Amino acid sequence: MKTISKFLVLVPLVFFIVGCSSSKQATSSSAPSAGQWKRGVRGQWVLNSIEKKNFPSGASVKRIFDEAPIDCFIGSAWNLIANGKGSITFSADGELCAPGATREIFWSIYEPENGGEAQFQFKKLYPGEKAKNVTEGYRLDLAYADEGTLTLQMPVNTGGNSDSFLEFKFTKR
Repeated sequence: MKTISKFLVLVPLVFFIVGCSSSKQATSSSAPSAGQWKRGVRGQWVLNSIEKKNFPSGASVKRIFDEAPIDCFIGSAWNLIANGKGSITFSADGELCAPGATREIFWSIYEPENGGEAQFQFKKLYPGEKAKNVTEGYRLDLAYADEGTLTLQMPVNTGGNSDSFLEFKFTKR
C-alpha cells in the first residue's frame, strides 16, 4: 500500500515539474527563430518605400548598400529563394538607376551567438563570384514580417544620433 501511495504522490509531482519547466521555456523566447524568419522572408517582394527615422535635421543618405541613391531602390523587386540565392531587379529611372538592371545577391538570416536579435543579411555578387568568396555584405534588423508585408531596418550613422535608421517596407508579390 505504501508503494502505491508513494507512486500516486510522485507521478503528479513529476508532471507538475515537467509542465512548469516546459511552459517557462516557451515564454522565455518570444522572438522568432532564424528558421522562422527565413521561412517568413523568402519569396518575391517589392520595395514600396524607404523612410528615414530619427534623422537629425539636415542629415541625408547619398547611397545605400554602396550602390545607388534611395530613389533607385523604390519599386525594386527582391527575389529571395529558399537556398539563399536571390536578386534585386531595379525599376526606377534616374541618376545611377537603370530600369531592368539586376543585382545578384546571396542572403541568409544571421543569428548572433550571444542571443541577440536575428538579422537579414546579404552579399552582392558580381558575375563569376561565389558567395563563399565574398567577405563583405549588409545586415538589416528584422522588424516585422507576415504573409504579405516585410519591414527591415538599417541603422545609419548620422553623426551623433545613434537611433537613426532607414525603414524598408516591402509587400509580397
